[in-house]
Order: sequence, then structure tokens, then C-alpha cells
Amino acid sequence: MSTSTTSSLGANPNGTAASTATVAAGKTQGLGIAGSFNTFLALLTTQLKNQDPTNAMDTNAMTQQLVSFASVEQQINMNSNLQSLIGLQQASAVSSAAPLLGHQVEVASNQLSLQNGRAALRLPASATASQAQITVTDAIGRTLKSDVVQLGESAADWQWNGVADSTGRRVPDGAYTVAVAGRDAAGNPQPIAATTVATATSTTYTPSSGSNGAGSFQLNLGGLAVPFTAIRNVRN
Repeated sequence: MSTSTTSSLGANPNGTAASTATVAAGKTQGLGIAGSFNTFLALLTTQLKNQDPTNAMDTNAMTQQLVSFASVEQQINMNSNLQSLIGLQQASAVSSAAPLLGHQVEVASNQLSLQNGRAALRLPASATASQAQITVTDAIGRTLKSDVVQLGESAADWQWNGVADSTGRRVPDGAYTVAVAGRDAAGNPQPIAATTVATATSTTYTPSSGSNGAGSFQLNLGGLAVPFTAIRNVRN
């Protein structure tokens, strides 16, 4: 689009002032090219008035140019609306997490949360696996607790008091890696699904490093943080 098109929207000598007033009014009312048909027509007719008669722009090309501007404006507005939706989703996530705080939840995780000297796993009922080999390790891979549990007819909790087998000393509260291996009566490996049981203490929001503005929420279980998708059950 020519420079004269953007600087004048009227046929009078005060065209520049008219242009400024028209654009300012459009912005004040929240209307742009895509939001006001009158503005679109004003730009189109002004383009025609300010063309060089000896080198007129092709009408189709000119119209396509204005339509492209409208399309870009719609995308900008869409991005703004998406940002608003993301903000609403974040507020909704915080509100949804509030009832969980202070309650015990079961989550899918390869870590235990030792809280106030207690940690727990929820073991499934006996099926193809009749027993579970539980191994708890610290951050550098040292085994803190090893136990073999016979699975019963119904799911049950396995608890650890935070005392290390090797030293007999209680380790501090925090997150510890846990591995649960299922075995059948003959000792053969069998799949088993155990969940970590812990008390929800808070939530954490991590902003996105990308340009979409969507971050992520995590539920904190003492020293263990898990995504909300890891929640399997909430206890009364």
C-alpha cells in the first residue's frame, strides 16, 4: 500500500487529520479492519483516490492487500483471546487444586514422599503377581529400604518409617526413588502397578519457556512434585 494511502482517508486538504481521527476512533471503539466494514471501505476508496493515474494499482491486487491486512489483524486478536483463555485456565487450575490440599492422594510416580517420618505405597491385589519386591533408594542410588510383600486379596498400603536398613538411622523428609517389582509364586517377573500415597501440601505453577504462554501446574506432596495427570485417587 502506498504511503499516501496510510496518511490520508479524506478528499479534503485536511485528509491527514481525518485519517488520524478515524483510526483513533476505531481503536477507541475496539474496531479494526476486520471489525468494521466501514473502515474497510474507507481504506479501499482512499487507496483509489490517492493512486497515480498514470500508474494505477491493479484493483484485485489492492483488494487482496487489504484483505491480507484484515487477516493479520484477526490473528492478532485471536492470540489476545487465547492469552485470556490461558489466564482463565490457570485460575481454574488453582481453584480446582484447593480442595486437594491437606488430603491424601494416590499418584503414579517412581518416587515416595517421606512426610513427618512416614511414606506409603498402595499395592494392588494379588493377580498374576503374588508378591512385590520394594526397593527405596536415595539421590545417589544407595539402598535405604528393601522389602518383600505378599499381595493379598485386596489392595493394601505398604508403609515405611524413613529408617534406613543399613544404618538404622532415620533419613530426613523428602522424595526418594522407589522401585516395585512384581513376581508370581514361582518367582517369575510379573507386571505390577503401585501408586504413591502422600498428603497434598501445595501447588506450583511453572511458566512456559515458549511463546504460547501456556505453563504447567504441579501438585506438591511434601518434597515430591507431580503433574495433575498423575493423580489416581483422592482419599477422604
